[in-house]
Amino acid sequence: MERVKKWFAGSKVGAAMIMVQLFVTGMQLLMRAMLGEGTFIFKYIAYRSAVAAICVAPLAFYFERGISPKKFKYWSVWFWLFLNALVGITMCMGLYAYGLRDTTATYGTNFFNLVPISAFLFSILAGIEKLGLNTRAGKLKAMGAIVCVAGVLIASLCDGKAFHIRHLSPHSRWAHHAKSSKDHWVRGNLLLTGFCLSTGAWFIVQVKLLKVFPFKYCAIMLTCVIATIQATVIGVCVDRSKDAWKLGWNLKLLTIVYSGALNTAASFCLMAWASAIRGPTYPPIFNPLSQILVTILESVIFGEEIKLGIILGMIVIIIGLYSFLWGKNMEMKRDSLDQNIASSSMRSEGSITII
Repeated sequence: MERVKKWFAGSKVGAAMIMVQLFVTGMQLLMRAMLGEGTFIFKYIAYRSAVAAICVAPLAFYFERGISPKKFKYWSVWFWLFLNALVGITMCMGLYAYGLRDTTATYGTNFFNLVPISAFLFSILAGIEKLGLNTRAGKLKAMGAIVCVAGVLIASLCDGKAFHIRHLSPHSRWAHHAKSSKDHWVRGNLLLTGFCLSTGAWFIVQVKLLKVFPFKYCAIMLTCVIATIQATVIGVCVDRSKDAWKLGWNLKLLTIVYSGALNTAASFCLMAWASAIRGPTYPPIFNPLSQILVTILESVIFGEEIKLGIILGMIVIIIGLYSFLWGKNMEMKRDSLDQNIASSSMRSEGSITII
């Protein structure tokens, strides 16, 4: 009976992670279409963050309504909230959106698999983790990081034979989006690399934030509110015209609501729940699913060509990601075992003292 319960619990977690990857796939394709129509990116970031804050607010008020007002008097809390919003939303979304506009959704999705590697490197620099090359887990993590970087180089430098799943008419609306993606490829690579680094740094900032303000729902709500203000201020400095900030019943509004409600609020809750049950290395295992779906659907919808170099690079990145996650999982199990041994020895020493 216990095995059946565990199987059902595991299947629910797996289904939730598949749902998250479907949300990511939808966001990639909607953003690709929206950016092809010339949407002002800071407007997208500001409105999306506002929608996410509205969606997370009920969870914050329900689960964390007992927060003492004294918590909000500390400048350190607001400093880390501001930095969390700047690095994790304003910079992260801005760099990714501009990078996606210069490349393709298939290519941009590869950089999501590099985020755990980037976070790992920043953790080493911050002294949170150790490389540990003298252990098997450390060697697997280091090898996985190197293989992932090699995969990105293959995808960006090697073209190879190109093929289409579906050919579109040159006069088609979506064919124009596919054609515009070939411009400024080098700039797109630099922007996507910046996205990967900013997202990796974001995880370190979150660790610091939760130490001074350990209320995750309220923290993400306030982060989204601050990011809305940041994106609005930057956007107004870049473009003050009313047309740039207008919203209508069109694809842009659908993308904003979808990204804020499903890809930020819902995905955050589902991934936090899965991490609590299976550990933080479990959600990234499903990342390749969105890569495969985006590659197929982008070619079908936009008529985007699929290059052999991108496919090979994607395979190499996935191999490197799983190698890194394998090493990380081994390290977590070892640390958990050491903690159990230490706690059991403390209990035994306590019992001897009592006797």
